[in-house]
Amino acid sequence: MKQKTDDYLAPHYVGRSNWLRAAVLGANDGILSTASLAIGITAASESRDPVVLVTVAGLVAGALSMAAGEYISVSSQTDVEKADIKREQQELIEMPETELQRLAEIYEQRGLKKETALLVAKELTEHDALGAHMRDELGLNEITKAKPIQAAFASGSSFAVGGGLPLIVTLFMPWKNMEYYLYGFAIVFLILLGVMAAKTGGSNIPKAIFRITFWGTAAMVLTALTGYLFGVNL
Repeated sequence: MKQKTDDYLAPHYVGRSNWLRAAVLGANDGILSTASLAIGITAASESRDPVVLVTVAGLVAGALSMAAGEYISVSSQTDVEKADIKREQQELIEMPETELQRLAEIYEQRGLKKETALLVAKELTEHDALGAHMRDELGLNEITKAKPIQAAFASGSSFAVGGGLPLIVTLFMPWKNMEYYLYGFAIVFLILLGVMAAKTGGSNIPKAIFRITFWGTAAMVLTALTGYLFGVNL
């Protein structure tokens, strides 16, 4: 009975969606872009030093770019949310009866009887009119609310961690067949990321692994081909 109670009280996976999406995107991009970059440069290089230099540069630039991009994109989402909330506040002042009917219609569409829907709308309006419209009309709540700083930190830091893994490979694995070491370790890293992301988000593990390894392989193979085709010795 205690186990069932604990499961019932455990937070839902959707509460992790904001930071998990940014973290998985950052780590995946860090592993994939850094490994792909290293593979492409390795294919066009005769020594280790240029590969390490380019990989470090790609890691730093990528982490900063991911953090900045995530902050800007999520901030844009926040601006849209704030604009909608401001508009809703104004509508509640200017046409409260229309807004009440709109709220009642939403509850009626969800399955409540007309009289019950109107009663629920009235009681929620008396309790917190703006909160009810934010939640039920706009679909906004604390769980799904956009958080730019959190998303930027999760994306940038996870990119740095993910990108650091291929960098370690370029530093310590034998130079001969470096492309294969990079590819092999990158796939292992991506699989581990897929498993962790699936477990954290409560999703299907085999599906997550297949998705992440398929697209990762495609990206690295295409980058390696680019390095061979434009193989200027470095």
